[in-house]
Amino acid sequence: MSAANRIIKTGICSYGMSGKLFQAPFVDAHPGFELTAIVERSKDESRKRYPHSKLYRSVDELLADKDIELVIVNTPVQTHYDLTKQALLAGKHVIVEKPFTITVAEAEELTKLAKDKGLLLVVYQNRRYDGDFRAVKKVIEEKLLGELKEMEIHYDRYRSEPSGKAHKEGTLPAAGTFYDLGAHMIDQSLQLFGWPKALFADIDIIRKGFDAPDYFELLLFYENKLRVRIKSSMLTRELLPSYILNGTKGSF
Repeated sequence: MSAANRIIKTGICSYGMSGKLFQAPFVDAHPGFELTAIVERSKDESRKRYPHSKLYRSVDELLADKDIELVIVNTPVQTHYDLTKQALLAGKHVIVEKPFTITVAEAEELTKLAKDKGLLLVVYQNRRYDGDFRAVKKVIEEKLLGELKEMEIHYDRYRSEPSGKAHKEGTLPAAGTFYDLGAHMIDQSLQLFGWPKALFADIDIIRKGFDAPDYFELLLFYENKLRVRIKSSMLTRELLPSYILNGTKGSF
């Protein structure tokens, strides 16, 4: 079989919301990939929809499968570094969900490890393909607003009660909306404009009884007095537009 027609045997590290909605359906539907195995520690939910895949009870079992070439790390961010490193050391290519790692040092170490071993390591940024972001990208690329001067990106929610997810709202490192939602928005700004000259950040906990950041506002400063404001609050009951753009010829 030629390289162009080769099927990539793929394993998924978790079958929670991410596995069910963002990973397994797309791997299974793509003709270039085979959904070879899924990790479920105790349940058998994946059997109903993907009975043709293998079921493993641990990531260690998944990594021991010599047939699997690509591993998708879609577990909580606190596990990304360890599982990605294990997968690379096992000789697997890796797709890891955002946020990539907790620290820059961890990210740099994994990037070097993948390069040294000749393996692909990719961070999964699915919101680059959202319809609204693609529309914004087109408006900017075609300069429909003239010289862009200001852009706002919002990812707001209204949730006054805890979700019960410790890795997102507890005291663990990287818990909170800045890592969870901010990773999408910062990535979009970097995709559109590159690295900023400077930035201001206000990150806080505004709901009583919560342990992780649930509010943030970033102001990114670019050349030609362009400012990009990135904002999220978990106490926004009336939602604002996800994107607001102002330029010398108008607004979008």
